[in-house]
Amino acid sequence: MTNTSIVQRVAIVGGGSAGWMTAAALTELFKDLPISISLIESNQVGTVGVGEATLPHLRFFNQRLGINEPEFMKFVNATYKLGIEFVNWGQIGDAYIHPFGDFGVPANGVDFHHYWLKARAMGLGSPIGRFSLPVVAALEEKFDFPRSDRSSWLSTYSYAYHIDAGLYAKYLREFSEQRGLIRVEGLINDVALNPCTGFVESVRIEGGQSVEADLFIDCSGFRGLLIEQALKTGYEHWNKWLPCDRAIAIPSASNSSPLPYTRATADSAGWRWRIPLQNRVGNGHVYCSDYISDDDAEMKLRDGLDGEALASANRLRFNTGRRRKMWNKNVVAIGLSGGFLEPLESTGIHLIQLAIMKLIEFFPDREMEPQYQREFNRSMDMEINRIKNFLILHYNATARDDTEFWRYVRSMSLPTELEDKIELFKETGHMLGYREGLFLEPSWVAVFLGQRVWPKRLDPRLAKISEAQLLSKLNKLEKAIKDDVDEMPLHVEALDDIDSQVRQGWRKTGLNLYGR
Repeated sequence: MTNTSIVQRVAIVGGGSAGWMTAAALTELFKDLPISISLIESNQVGTVGVGEATLPHLRFFNQRLGINEPEFMKFVNATYKLGIEFVNWGQIGDAYIHPFGDFGVPANGVDFHHYWLKARAMGLGSPIGRFSLPVVAALEEKFDFPRSDRSSWLSTYSYAYHIDAGLYAKYLREFSEQRGLIRVEGLINDVALNPCTGFVESVRIEGGQSVEADLFIDCSGFRGLLIEQALKTGYEHWNKWLPCDRAIAIPSASNSSPLPYTRATADSAGWRWRIPLQNRVGNGHVYCSDYISDDDAEMKLRDGLDGEALASANRLRFNTGRRRKMWNKNVVAIGLSGGFLEPLESTGIHLIQLAIMKLIEFFPDREMEPQYQREFNRSMDMEINRIKNFLILHYNATARDDTEFWRYVRSMSLPTELEDKIELFKETGHMLGYREGLFLEPSWVAVFLGQRVWPKRLDPRLAKISEAQLLSKLNKLEKAIKDDVDEMPLHVEALDDIDSQVRQGWRKTGLNLYGR
């Protein structure tokens, strides 16, 4: 029997990464359903397009759509990514890597970082990163695919990509149009609302064309053309915790082999990113305009470029926060229209794909069931809030007091949940954990210890192991990881192999998502 209440017309407003990822997912995963999908965008409207660093979750999004990894990587000039290096965050001169993988292995129910902390107090000189295979591999510029054999250290990590976001959108446009997507070119100059329900009924394009739909997906960026300008949903600002409100991006020529990790270098009023692609380097400066001018921020960015600038600077303004509802009536906001968390941990594309998959999970009928909307909004709010807290930690867990900016973030009041988590770790070395969420315990350990947050006490069960036993075990572990990394190919060799993978047809045995 045909379900006449099913959503039959979906209109995506806006392109860029958010719009075309949404289009690709819907056209592929709903290809057997009687749903017409259109996307409205204008060549006159630019996209932000600076988000070039991703998280491992993008691999699984692409796999779900049947995208061939080597072909995708070749098209978007991608490199592999094992983690993010943070420079000058705890103190000037410090550096650590937040990896896509674990630190050591727990034993007797006690997390590995407790054993490392005890050994450190006994004089162990090796940083905790020496006990994480992706950290060691990243620093030695190595890369190999994770193994499925759980007995191997090569199974203890995942990986992501550095990509050209503009080329990724282009790739997905071709992918979507091959699957029947209807692209509408033009600027939207009017939004029609139903006078009884308040639902969006149609949008009008310059020139007079009207596009009607049952469900609208707002991918219009910061302006929130439907979710905010039409529906007045409201925005919750988080500037008091994440005060950076500007960014400048400049691509540059590369003068060395691309590294298999992103670099985030703390500066006087924010931080600078460095993202290596196959054909260039992506550079940016995220900063707070209360503490530095736009011109000075651009000068700092240009002074730090490795090679010649390849384009003029792209200046952006933003407010960190989120819409009070990402799904309101028959409009779902995905991407920047739903909220913005600065790119410190490369979460932008992850939040896009999470919203897409949540929408598919709770895909409504034309009545827009309120329970679906509530669960979608609850899930997205929980995820965004947990990411927010993790980002705040980077700023607050610092000993820096060399500028007014750093004095502010180290002393600012914190969300209660984050404050409790920090205090528990400082006292006991344990964390208030959760099963759902992007950044699980290894991620928090990386930032806490990388930024010199040392617990006062450790798990009392460590008393069972002698100092000699502990040091022996850690020395063997460090050597085992180093031996495995020594056998890995160089990152540049793995990139060179992409063409042959495309020619031969690509197969590999992979590991499930980090944080499994």
